[in-house]
Amino acid sequence: MEINRPEVVAEVAAAFAAYEAALVAGAPDRIVDFFWQSPEAVRYGIADQQIGVEEQRAWRWAQPPLPAGRRLWETRIATFGADHAVVNTLFGYPGGSAVGRQSQTWVRLPAGWRIVAAHVSEPAVQPAQP
Repeated sequence: MEINRPEVVAEVAAAFAAYEAALVAGAPDRIVDFFWQSPEAVRYGIADQQIGVEEQRAWRWAQPPLPAGRRLWETRIATFGADHAVVNTLFGYPGGSAVGRQSQTWVRLPAGWRIVAAHVSEPAVQPAQP
């Protein structure tokens, strides 16, 4: 198995950037479209969880937009073969002291790259923001 083939990393990076743009724009339908359209898709949030894309859709529509100025750092993409990837990043907001962690498992499906599992957390012990 080839790990981190440059063209696959580039594809996942583009999909992740498009997902992040939808998230920052507060576009719930666009955000949910990045997820596997299955009852098996999983997202665990800071104080929430969604099992299945329909729970994800309902939750996204009920949420307020993200605070302005979200930024990412230490984003890491690891690909495994041509069809599997994991993306991990840290995130924060201006004026905020919390550092969030975000992990996503991406799979190339017939519809393109989709998130099949995601996890967002804010650890109790906070690392310093750069």
